[in-house]
Amino acid sequence: MRLILIRHGETPSNVAGALDTAVPGAPLTPLGHRQAAAVAPVLTVERITAVHASPLVRTQLTAAPLAAARGLDVVVSDGLEEIAAGHLEMKTDDASVATYADTVAAWIAGDLSPTMPGGSDGHGFFDRYAAAVSAITADHADDATVVAFSHGAAIRTFAARHGGPADARLLNTGAVVLEGSPYRGWVVTRWSRDPLGGPHLIDAAAHDVTGDPDPV
Repeated sequence: MRLILIRHGETPSNVAGALDTAVPGAPLTPLGHRQAAAVAPVLTVERITAVHASPLVRTQLTAAPLAAARGLDVVVSDGLEEIAAGHLEMKTDDASVATYADTVAAWIAGDLSPTMPGGSDGHGFFDRYAAAVSAITADHADDATVVAFSHGAAIRTFAARHGGPADARLLNTGAVVLEGSPYRGWVVTRWSRDPLGGPHLIDAAAHDVTGDPDPV
């Protein structure tokens, strides 16, 4: 089975560098809509059996063009949402962004003990996200491809546990491909850092204070 995790399109919060993780979250920018529209043509060779999105508006808007092109519904699935910023929600200052990024980096490196201020530790995140992945892939055939639209920090952190690079970034509508099953486990087989539609869809302004793409 193939599981394709795709980060949502650009949002106003990405452009502002805000830690926007709560439901319903920001919508897409005009560029974000163009990024979303460009996903379906790239995945024409995939045998997609289901399209899922997190409970946040931006993932559902990003998923809609692909689902429409395949005649599928967007299934909103709890557990695919971003790593919650807790007390840092909607902060844009350097210290808050650094705290969020450092906590995520620790989890990616394997230390799950740090707790996001006002949020969970890494164990809580992995339990939640792994349960969501198992739920959305459990009833599909071995040769199926399931697509889930999720969030940058969440995808990178989950993928790192399954062979993904620890220091790789994921721009808006970048994608990670995993192969396996919820019973045998998953292995990362491809990492597409840039938007699936191509690097011309990158907005150089949508970066956080470290110069890296905003994680949420």
